[in-house]
Amino acid sequence: MQFDVIVLGAGAAGMMCAATAGQRGRKVLLLDHASKLAEKIRISGGGRSNFTNIHARHDCYVSDNPNFCRSALSQYTPQHFIELIARHGIAYHEKKLGQLFCDDSSQQLIDMLDAECQAAGVDRRMGVTIEKVGRDGLFQLATSAGSFSCESLVVATGGLSIPQIGATAFGYQLAEQFGLPVTKLDPALVPLTFHVDDAARFAPLAGVSLDAEVRIGKVRFRENVLFTHKGLSGPAILQISSYWQPGQEIIIDLLPDTDAEAWLEARAGSDQLLANAMGELGWPKRFAEAWLEGQGANVRGRDLSPKKRRQLAEALHHWRVLPNGTQGYKKAEVTRGGVSTKALSSKTMMANDVPGLFFIGEVVDITGWLGGYNFQWAWSSGFVAGKNC
Repeated sequence: MQFDVIVLGAGAAGMMCAATAGQRGRKVLLLDHASKLAEKIRISGGGRSNFTNIHARHDCYVSDNPNFCRSALSQYTPQHFIELIARHGIAYHEKKLGQLFCDDSSQQLIDMLDAECQAAGVDRRMGVTIEKVGRDGLFQLATSAGSFSCESLVVATGGLSIPQIGATAFGYQLAEQFGLPVTKLDPALVPLTFHVDDAARFAPLAGVSLDAEVRIGKVRFRENVLFTHKGLSGPAILQISSYWQPGQEIIIDLLPDTDAEAWLEARAGSDQLLANAMGELGWPKRFAEAWLEGQGANVRGRDLSPKKRRQLAEALHHWRVLPNGTQGYKKAEVTRGGVSTKALSSKTMMANDVPGLFFIGEVVDITGWLGGYNFQWAWSSGFVAGKNC
């Protein structure tokens, strides 16, 4: 059976693309190997889906070429998506930092995208395995549901994150089959793990959360840091994980709003244990005890020499942590890396050397920050491909 466009992957980017292409009068087939539609949308944001961020801009994305996403983000902005959900009567709210969530359920977004596809005449088939993809003038697909051909093939198969809901490397393999390079792949927006000694010391603190600033080089994020049984998580850690490389230290400012040296100096004559005094800085006592013990400073204020005070203040503002890894794709929200942007047109998302072949969404080497940026990339890249496929 012949179609104008076949979209592989019925997730955020794939459905946006299929609906957009169908609205142009293109005959569209949307295929997915999963039995359930858009599982990643359904589970996102605690079931309420952080569907965009009003501050989305190109420098909120990690890529070998961060400028690549400029065109798509300008062609389809957060405001465009907000207007779409408003037309469907979906109520939403801003949680913090420009993050928009559904008031009710992420299922509303899935139903909206499905309705858009249906209205555009998209033929959607779920539970379909792609057995072979070839090209002989048209793209030829052998699948578990039969053979199909098309002028334009759009790959929206996602990355490796959350394999428990069906993530595979299929999109990367397809890119390589057609000669497109794929950059190094890593889990991103993912908790980091401690080395054995740190893990043993901090494991009892699992569940403790602190406001902190975390940085690698010039990249820094100010949000909560959460201690886990295995290491560190929380928004600030998930953000910095997209920039972290094995063997690299992260620097944590545990008192971003306080002059630590002045605070310690004010306690120079105090009989109070520092672990107790740090309660006024918002530190849970058990965290203060564990952290100060690691610094050899679980003492009274009067027991700190001027030199030790300076060292402790330095450590409070520049706590150096050397993670030994991440919790992997099972806990990662997205995949860093993907189909190289060098091989794609930023204006259309089509492969430069393979006319009619498009890559969109997470499968591309564009990784957004935490907070709705990756969904916005899905909407923007899906829309752009849908306008051009």
